[in-house]
Amino acid sequence: MERKPVVIGVAGGSGSGKTSVTKALYENFKGHSIMMIEQDYYYKDQSDLPLEERLKTNYDHPLAFDNDLLIEHLNQLLRYEPIEKPVYDYTIHTRSNEVVHVEPKDVIILEGILILEDERLRELMDIKLYVDTDADLRIIRRLLRDIKERGRSMDSVIEQYVNVVRPMHNQFIEPTKRYADIIIPEGGHNRVAIDLMVTKIQTILEQKSFL
Repeated sequence: MERKPVVIGVAGGSGSGKTSVTKALYENFKGHSIMMIEQDYYYKDQSDLPLEERLKTNYDHPLAFDNDLLIEHLNQLLRYEPIEKPVYDYTIHTRSNEVVHVEPKDVIILEGILILEDERLRELMDIKLYVDTDADLRIIRRLLRDIKERGRSMDSVIEQYVNVVRPMHNQFIEPTKRYADIIIPEGGHNRVAIDLMVTKIQTILEQKSFL
């Protein structure tokens, strides 16, 4: 049997709890051959655009992502080759000059709002999860996060949610639920689903250790 990393995709809307699910899975196996790749690192480089144009970026639209580079990097990791992961700088709305050296692992958890939207990405995943959380909880979580962590006003967060986040979710993110192998309601609070995935990853890692 060919030794190849297993890719687990974790998708869901902004504030759904997909990051909590990803971190919960990762923390269970810290020190083992497991890694996380966030789609947020793969927003397109916009250094060729003036800042006023970059400020208009819709980060919830599929075209905001450089999936070509993400797919290239995933294929390198699947061949057990290291990658130089890009870093996105939200203060200047483009890619930073920094990169992060990432060594390949046996289990790759790929997390992002639109990872199930691109068929090419879906084909690289062995297990596809969708974290499904009610819209009222998602907006509350986003409000708390953006006000506390990003210093934004309540009005600006709500305006962005109504005009951009919600329509993009309904148009592009929610429909990808149909591609999921497993739908996890309530994200990181769903201990049963997380425990089931922990058991699955444990089995994968044990099988890998015999190859």
